[in-house]
Amino acid sequence: MERYSRRSNLQQYEAQQNFHSLLHAAATDVGLDRVTWTTQQAGDGELAILPRDVPESRVIGRFVPELNRRLRAFNSSRTPAAQIRLRVAVHQGLVHLDGANGFPGHAVVHVCRLCDAKPVRQALAAFPDAGVALVVSTQMYREVVCEYPEEMRPERFRRIEVEHPEKEFREPAWLYVVDEDMSSWPPQDPSSPTGGPPPAGPDTGTGAARPDTGAGAAGPGIRTGDIRVRGQNAIGPNATAIGSVGRDAVFGGEGGGR
Repeated sequence: MERYSRRSNLQQYEAQQNFHSLLHAAATDVGLDRVTWTTQQAGDGELAILPRDVPESRVIGRFVPELNRRLRAFNSSRTPAAQIRLRVAVHQGLVHLDGANGFPGHAVVHVCRLCDAKPVRQALAAFPDAGVALVVSTQMYREVVCEYPEEMRPERFRRIEVEHPEKEFREPAWLYVVDEDMSSWPPQDPSSPTGGPPPAGPDTGTGAARPDTGAGAAGPGIRTGDIRVRGQNAIGPNATAIGSVGRDAVFGGEGGGR
């Protein structure tokens, strides 16, 4: 949830209640059962591991737009302090579901990095009427968004670079502020010699921090095309991992990068 930490205690309590109600209603409306989702909760969001039989196309093409529609309706009758706007990230990969302190796996770390990316925060701030800023990994864009162009409109997504230098993470991703025209985003900076986007401004998004082992940091390993191998894990289209459990869709709602 955008600007969660700026809310009062009562406002945070109400935001959490409304957050879950909106997620449940949107999922039910498109035939998804949230009872089957394996989730890790946070005050301002959640990390969800969806069952492997849930099509990623339904999550991206139906659930996210329905969630955005409900958020817009919800926000239309509320003050800015009571509104709920979300950053949502979607990725797919191998995840351990029996971790002692969460869900170990590069896919989980990756989706958290996407959700906490500065361009995603900036895009949501640039469209004050939007309900959801959606960011998907390159793998999801190629294998899901581009495979269903009549439903997900890949031309509406913008390619971004997700950078977290302190975590040695840099990966491309694809961003779409749902139901908004992003053709002129980011705005061009006339003072820039290259005419590129303006320098990054203050980070307007908020979220409680959580301990991070840095398992997703880019480190030594072997990379071939879209496949990166590090330790026992391989990441990328058609990659195979050894020693991991489960191959589920992962998506995060905003909140400390979730």
